[in-house]
Amino acid sequence: MQVGLIGAGMMGHGMAANLLKHGHGVNVIAHRNRAPVDDLVRQGAREVKDLAGLAVSDVILLCVTTSKVVEDTIAGLKPHLRPGQIILDSGTSEPGATKRLAHELSALGVDYADIPLTGGPEQAGLGVLGVLCGASAKTFDRIYPLLLCFASTVKHFGPPGSGHTAKLISNYLVTGMVALVSEAFGAARTAQIDWKDLYEVMQNGSGNSGVLRKMVEPALKGDFDGYRFAIANAAKDIGYYADLAEKLGCSSRLTESVAEIFKAAVDTGHGGRNVSHLLDPAIDDVT
Repeated sequence: MQVGLIGAGMMGHGMAANLLKHGHGVNVIAHRNRAPVDDLVRQGAREVKDLAGLAVSDVILLCVTTSKVVEDTIAGLKPHLRPGQIILDSGTSEPGATKRLAHELSALGVDYADIPLTGGPEQAGLGVLGVLCGASAKTFDRIYPLLLCFASTVKHFGPPGSGHTAKLISNYLVTGMVALVSEAFGAARTAQIDWKDLYEVMQNGSGNSGVLRKMVEPALKGDFDGYRFAIANAAKDIGYYADLAEKLGCSSRLTESVAEIFKAAVDTGHGGRNVSHLLDPAIDDVT
């Protein structure tokens, strides 16, 4: 297949590199960071200058940040689309917007699937991401072999929007754990409890987790970038989840509290930092 990539960032680069390794063609559009685009071109990808050039692809893979960016990108693609194409949204988007886009694109004969991911840049490069897919059964069957090029676990949750719903629930759990780790270790610092000793003991208990290890182990060496996920993106995701929970009748004070931690971090100018910076005493006022 010919796959067009929009968003050759940390995740998109790894996914595209694995598609190339599996023999698929990759068309990539210019990105604000030239390094990943240039690297993909060295590996055999073809750079195109605009959306019209990208739309020659059989599948168009979006690796962008928000539902608004997805909608704007698809609006730009629409004049160039043709029946039989597939658009994949690998970001964490608002499920309602995903359903609307799927309906609009179906009128053009274009299939749409949400394929949000679990795992980070390292897993993308290794081709061992997880995919939470929302798509028609027919579309899922078409894209399943493609998804296995960069994922080791692929699950179909139902029609378009289902994958994004599942991902928001998954991300709520993760952002909640990030908030708990940051507040717990902030309390330990205030109580003058040694972080290293506390961390080592916690690894033998139920509090041990990927979030704990990603955040705390590097922080013990003064590195607060261990968990490479931007605070602004976490705030966006928990905001989407809060809206979903309210629609489902599942909203709670816990949801509001977790959302407030990330909103406060963004409001105080820390949105560009990784979430593990919530452990940093320099922004202790956030937590």
